[in-house]
Amino acid sequence: MTLSPQVKGGGLPWSGLLALSCAAFTAVLTELLPAGLLPAMAPPLGVPESRIGFLVTAYAAASFVAAIPLTAALRGLPRRPVLCGTLLGFAAADALVAVSSSYPLTVAARLLAGATGGTLWAMLAGYAARMVPAERRGRAIAVVLAGITLALALGVPAGTALAAAVGWRAAFGTLAVLAVVLVGWVRLRVPGFPGEPPHARLPLVRVAVRPGIRPVLSVTLFLLLGHQAMYTYIAAFAAHAGYGRADVLLAVFGSATVAGLWLTGLLVDRKPRPTLLTALALVAAALLVLGLGARLPWPGAGAVALWGVAFGGAPTLIQTALVDVSGPADADVATSLQTTVYNAGIAAGSLTGGLALDAAGAGALPWTALPPVLLALATVAAGRRYAFPARRPGVAAEANGAGGVAVTCPAGDHAVRRWADGTGQ
Repeated sequence: MTLSPQVKGGGLPWSGLLALSCAAFTAVLTELLPAGLLPAMAPPLGVPESRIGFLVTAYAAASFVAAIPLTAALRGLPRRPVLCGTLLGFAAADALVAVSSSYPLTVAARLLAGATGGTLWAMLAGYAARMVPAERRGRAIAVVLAGITLALALGVPAGTALAAAVGWRAAFGTLAVLAVVLVGWVRLRVPGFPGEPPHARLPLVRVAVRPGIRPVLSVTLFLLLGHQAMYTYIAAFAAHAGYGRADVLLAVFGSATVAGLWLTGLLVDRKPRPTLLTALALVAAALLVLGLGARLPWPGAGAVALWGVAFGGAPTLIQTALVDVSGPADADVATSLQTTVYNAGIAAGSLTGGLALDAAGAGALPWTALPPVLLALATVAAGRRYAFPARRPGVAAEANGAGGVAVTCPAGDHAVRRWADGTGQ
């Protein structure tokens, strides 16, 4: 067992958490920026626009494949150098894209970025959790994941506008410089944590079968499958429903996710279970309204806003549950599993929505997305004992600990929980 100094009694360690949030922002912008630059990137690289779209696919595929093995291989190394290494990986990949005139080289750079991204996403929630006591763990994770929301709502449009003004190569070069600057910020303001020694390192399979892990991963899969089946084809649905411009609808959704994340930050540490149940129920209700009122613009726009508010906070709530179940010491491994499941949900949702669109038209999309969201809701409702408890055992364990020191157990904080619950010594 090791002792990890954490902030107690005062506020959050904002500078360090914001550095992690900017890392998330950089990763999302690196992943999605090519999607807004298809016409600009295609001629210089000598390929059709569809091939530029494959650059996003290459990133996601590399992230899916690399997250688990790279996280497992790097578990024993000190955490801050690994975090800095992932940022330098982004810098190298973005710099390569900025100077490349070869499509195969650009694809290789995107594969590097995707592998780096898979490693980063496996680290961020666990890193944030180790920087704060358990009773503020959810809020810390919300701050870090805000980087995703801001990248989607503001970063990608701003990056596309920057590329239009100064060229797409300069946009990727700017991302590379941002990643290098972040390395300095991380070294100055993010605390260092040791890696796991070999004798304390649980095998990945033992982490995966821990009670509560599989329900959390299932909720991740079901929610992303349903969300992506609808969101990927929102333009087709907007045209079918007569909502007008799809970009306006996307702006409504993006703005609402910011509000949802803010609300979640206020509630996640005090009422995580009812907040997640409410969020999933609201996503389901929004899809139901979209399905029933497909030809009514105002209820539809309101439903999209409701969907955005509910979905904006869901990733924070799910990741907080995952870290609670795994313990901060094994959070990287658990989150690497979630990263793989997350990407599988995106791929499966996009495929499912596309099949529904081809077979039954855009009006079928809400009804296609609704069943997996209801499955996610049912899984949370049934997971009261381990995955989504009414009372967070990690908070109780650390609340009984010594004043300014949080106890972190290499086996996933289970020894601490047994002591706190009176079930072991």
